[in-house]
Amino acid sequence: MTTPESNSQGMGRGELDPEWERAFRWVESELGAEIVSFERQPRWRPAFFVEAVRDGESIPLYLRGERGELDHGAYPFEHEAHVLRVMEEEGLPVPHIYGMVPDPKMIVMDKMPGRFDLSTADDEAERVSVLNHYMDLLADLHAIDPKRFEEIGVPKPQDAEAAAFADLARWEQNYRAAKNRPEPIIEFIYGWLRRNVPRDRYEVACLQVDSAQFLFDQGRVTSFIDLELATLGDPAADLAGMRGRDLAEPLGPLAPAFDRYFEKTGVAIPNEVIDYHTVRFNLSTPTTCAPLVVAPPAAADYIQYLGWYWVWSRACIEVMADSMGIALPTPEIPAPRETGFGPSHTWLVDKLGTLRSDSADFLRYELDTTWRNAVYLQRVESMGPAMEAAENAEIDALLGRVSEPLDREADLETFVIEQGAEREADLLALFQKRCLRHEALFEPVARELKGVKTQLLR
Repeated sequence: MTTPESNSQGMGRGELDPEWERAFRWVESELGAEIVSFERQPRWRPAFFVEAVRDGESIPLYLRGERGELDHGAYPFEHEAHVLRVMEEEGLPVPHIYGMVPDPKMIVMDKMPGRFDLSTADDEAERVSVLNHYMDLLADLHAIDPKRFEEIGVPKPQDAEAAAFADLARWEQNYRAAKNRPEPIIEFIYGWLRRNVPRDRYEVACLQVDSAQFLFDQGRVTSFIDLELATLGDPAADLAGMRGRDLAEPLGPLAPAFDRYFEKTGVAIPNEVIDYHTVRFNLSTPTTCAPLVVAPPAAADYIQYLGWYWVWSRACIEVMADSMGIALPTPEIPAPRETGFGPSHTWLVDKLGTLRSDSADFLRYELDTTWRNAVYLQRVESMGPAMEAAENAEIDALLGRVSEPLDREADLETFVIEQGAEREADLLALFQKRCLRHEALFEPVARELKGVKTQLLR
């Protein structure tokens, strides 16, 4: 933390945007405290780390704002605060909620100790210790009577299909309302999920949903974080969510962690059920990102969203194929070629690279996102035409086309809806190659993105 006169971005209290100044004043009034230092979290979503003092005692706070243009619309903003209060009452490690700033909307909560991302553990012993502790806590979360969450407005699924789908219908409703182009891969996955519901299983618990989000310190979980998507559904979904989380923040081998959970709960969950929920959970990412990669808001980290869209689409395809015993192909990726437009792309990439290295904090974040986009466009210009030609030929062969279609993507989506069940193996192969081609276009900046692993772990 820094002094009240300036924070890590060189911003004084008087330089705050009026809306954030209103939020700070609300905190001071409601808590009877004085904000003595603050730091804006360097990310697209508005959030502040704040230190307040009341009666001589320091109160570290975290102010979490709305998602703005990037709101997924799955739940009301207040939902997370309600869930955290229930979890705190049940004895789970979560931040205490002090209140909700009404304008601008912000949740005021404790700033919890610890760090996120288990790949930063000091050693293997700490990684195992933290993950074991998380599995114990996850089992405790799942053991809470679902009625506690029904009381705060979370609907309980009433049959096996509803429990398996969990929040799938909510995500699909939002996806279809925002859909702005044909989405053959997404439509194919939705069809597969409906054809493969585990109808002989009905288990309901409170799910973290975006599971394995926690802070840790000295071998222990210090807090659950990011409960904005919490819902009621099959507890297998949270184990599946860990496989998705592992794509973004490596957790290490998951089989021992799952065994720990099974030992704690006394019930083993079949692999095929976890596979189903892995596909279901992972689909929520491309469905959320789909409209944003077509018409990205200014606030979006475009290449990050593009990465999430393609990598999590591929994660769905790979789990589906593995569960069906289908081997997937790898496409030939063309090398970048020299064109007359190449020098301008190189100049832009180099210039932005220099600017970002000379900046810090939130400005650095803005320049990073712009630089990544420039690198991606450089690859699109030099590699995209060859990739597109190869894929168009594959699609036309699958659809039996002999002439150039008016809208190849719309035709492919129609084919998926009408013949997806009969042509699963062919479509899995086509979509695997499509995902890998697109991932190759942002490959040089992939190491800076969250979500670039190529294999899901059990």
